[in-house]
Order: sequence, then structure tokens, then C-alpha cells
Amino acid sequence: MPTELSVGLTEPARQQGIGVVAPFDFALDRELWRWAPEDVSLYLTRLPFFTTPVTVEMAVACGDRRAVRRATRDVLTPEPGVVAYACTSGSFVEGATGEEVLRRTIEDAGAPVATTTSGALIDALRVLGIARLAIATPYVEPVTRRLVAYLAEHGVRTVASEGLGLLGNIWRVSYAEVVEVVSAADRDDADALFISCTNLPTYDLIEPLEQALGKPVLTANQVTMWAALRALGREAVGGGSLLTAKDQHAPGHLTPGVV
Repeated sequence: MPTELSVGLTEPARQQGIGVVAPFDFALDRELWRWAPEDVSLYLTRLPFFTTPVTVEMAVACGDRRAVRRATRDVLTPEPGVVAYACTSGSFVEGATGEEVLRRTIEDAGAPVATTTSGALIDALRVLGIARLAIATPYVEPVTRRLVAYLAEHGVRTVASEGLGLLGNIWRVSYAEVVEVVSAADRDDADALFISCTNLPTYDLIEPLEQALGKPVLTANQVTMWAALRALGREAVGGGSLLTAKDQHAPGHLTPGVV
């Protein structure tokens, strides 16, 4: 017999889930959640702590396969439909081959599907038909150069880049500082602009920046969540040209090296 308390109650819809593997210093959990529909849950875990500043060495350490494998297993219990590696530098620092190894490591650890921030960026550029890109980063120059090289491997030309030169505390960068570095990076011959780093707050800036610059603006957290939700057959909640693009390709069926 139903109790008085249970009368009129309906069971909640079954949640879909996204496992998220993030660096130890990731501080923008709430920003990732803002991209997710109400019936999609995020299962976040972090890579092990270490004291290296935000340099090429730290990016390489964030891609350590043993740590990534362990973190992936940590989020598999609630049975996510996809596991996303949410770190831009950690997924581009070793080039296209390194990004592929990361995805394979996550899948070998048991994930049904794996995505990475840098891999998602390439997919997003293909969907939008972008071949010339301006990039704004919080990084020191050697890290930014690795991003430029990664993009070049995929046939994307970086027409300009600007970095903030930060070695830590990236999550503390203000919206005003993001707008400033984006303005410095933009060029007339850039088809779009990319704001790198999942620890850089950008959610509320995408649409205003697109209106001001007159071109698509992509951000690390935007493409990360877009790709993960796309793998589930879902759409991200938010603004920007990427989310309204006519995508004729099924996830995982894009032609490598073609923009």
C-alpha cells in the first residue's frame, strides 16, 4: 500500500552521466555543470596533486597514463556514458599522437567512450569549417607554442596568439582579464578565436565576445562539454556559434586531418 507521503510522487527521469577527469587544481566544477542539461550528471575526479607550476612539465605530468587510468576507474562505478579528460594543455602537450594515447588509455581503463578537451577542439573546428585561428591562453609561451604545434598537425593555422604568462592560480583570472587577452589575440584574418584552459572562466563571455568580434568564439570548457554531450546524443546548454552549428557528422566519424 502506498503511504500518504508517496502519493502523487513520480520517479525522477533516469540520469545520463559524464565522467570527468580533471587536473588536481581544477576549480571550475560549477562552470562545467552549467553546460549540462538537468537530466545529465557529472561525475568528477581529479588527478594526483603535485607541486610543479603550470609549465610544459606540468602539462606532461597531467597526461601520465597511470594516473589517467586510475582516475578513469574512479568515475566508472555510476556507469557514465562517456569519460571526458578535461585539461587542454595535458591533451595537446604531446601532440596529436599524445592526445590519441590519452583517449585510448581512458577507453582501455573501461570507459565506453573517451573524449579530451584538445580532441574536442579539433572536432569543433571541423564542424565550423575553421582553418585559421587566433588563440588566447593563460599560459607561459612554451606551453602556448605546444598548442600552436598541435593545431598545425591538424591543418589549423594559428594566425595570432596571446598568453597571460601565468604559472598558477589560473581560476582567479577575472572576466575583464579574459576579455583583455582575447582582444589582444584577435586578428581580422582569424576565422574564429579559441580561449584555452579548462581552469579559465568563460561561460558568460562567449556570446558577448562573438557579438563584439563578429566571429565564433570557442572555449576549453565549452568544447569539452559539447563533445561529451554529443557522444551521448545530447546538446549542451549555453550560447555560442558552436552550439547552433549544423553538424552533419556523427561523433567519432570525422575524417582525421581534414578541416
